[in-house]
Amino acid sequence: MNDRIYLTRDGYNRLKEELHVLVHQKRKEVLEKIAEARAHGDLSENAEYDAAREEQSLTEAHIADLENKLSSATILDPKQVKTDKVYILTSVKLRDLDKEGEIIEYTLVSSEEADTDLGKISVRSPVGRALIGKTVGEIVQIMVPKGELHYEILEIFVK
Repeated sequence: MNDRIYLTRDGYNRLKEELHVLVHQKRKEVLEKIAEARAHGDLSENAEYDAAREEQSLTEAHIADLENKLSSATILDPKQVKTDKVYILTSVKLRDLDKEGEIIEYTLVSSEEADTDLGKISVRSPVGRALIGKTVGEIVQIMVPKGELHYEILEIFVK
């Protein structure tokens, strides 16, 4: 998978730090677990050894995934993002037409940076896909697993 991914500088640095921890700490810890399990003798029926090898496999896969993401990342500068339409890195203020008076705010980011607790949603999510390319004043109808959402776009801006 060598698809281009778009990250903020913070998102790129966060992934880089996660990779650093995996390579320089987690990998060492897993190798120590394998060595300790080996010391217990017969490997054919050593559940501790099998678990450590499985952890090693998962860690190496995670490292490879992060390396791939970082090598195919494009860092976006929020100052260069237009606000005439909803794009990646724009924030959007929405009126929920199904709940009177409720205003929602989302920032559209890559899947790697999505964090709904912080109001950051993926451009690949149902809501993100429906909002991309829309303009202020448009009414958006979105199918989600829980049903249908209806929003009016009130404002598009960059934080």
